[in-house]
Amino acid sequence: MITLHGFGPGFGLPEISPFVTKTEIQLKLLGVPYQKGAPDLEGAPKGQLPFIDDDGARIADSHFIREHLEKKLGKDLDAGLDARQRAEAWAIERMLENQLSAVSGCARWLDPDNFAKGPAHFVDGAPEALRPKLREQLQNDVRANYRAMGVARHTDDEILSLGIRSLDALAAFLGDKTYLFGNHPVAVDAIAFGILAGILTPFFDSPLRRRAEGYPTLVAYTARMMREFYPEHSWSAPTAT
Repeated sequence: MITLHGFGPGFGLPEISPFVTKTEIQLKLLGVPYQKGAPDLEGAPKGQLPFIDDDGARIADSHFIREHLEKKLGKDLDAGLDARQRAEAWAIERMLENQLSAVSGCARWLDPDNFAKGPAHFVDGAPEALRPKLREQLQNDVRANYRAMGVARHTDDEILSLGIRSLDALAAFLGDKTYLFGNHPVAVDAIAFGILAGILTPFFDSPLRRRAEGYPTLVAYTARMMREFYPEHSWSAPTAT
């Protein structure tokens, strides 16, 4: 039995991390039995989640987890896509993971109100006297990471404009299709859903969320993916038809 180590539910989402969500949906698409494990960051091979334990082999990073599973099972999550479509899927995945995820992360981690009601609680298990310092250190570490990526060097309006550009591109590519490449989901749908759900969750308020709510096709796509892959989860974000 494969064990997927993630953060677990929270913030109005079935899984806090869009990257863990990506791996979990890809496991479901592959038809692989799995169980969820604790957020074992100390045991994570690359110091981050997700990672899987596959009969004692620990595989880290959502991309390499996918490669491992496809090779092991002899399956292809992008079966049916031609060479051009596979290139488009890779370009969309890079846009989402390297840009939109960072923009949405800034809204969650660097906005004082959102941080206080969300990520600040990650240290609630520490002694109360230590929590303020730990929260400050946690936020500073994330801010430094986003600065290293470049996104946190911009103004709030500039960061928002980057997010809107990616939402525009994703909505244009989705068009009136059920999923990004047609009538059934492929690998990139997993991360598209994970990031969109993280933006649209009503738990956090942000200009990015309010702008994302103005894309009916993306809102409907997110709700559709939620119903298909997490039918047990009560999704209270805006719905569209």
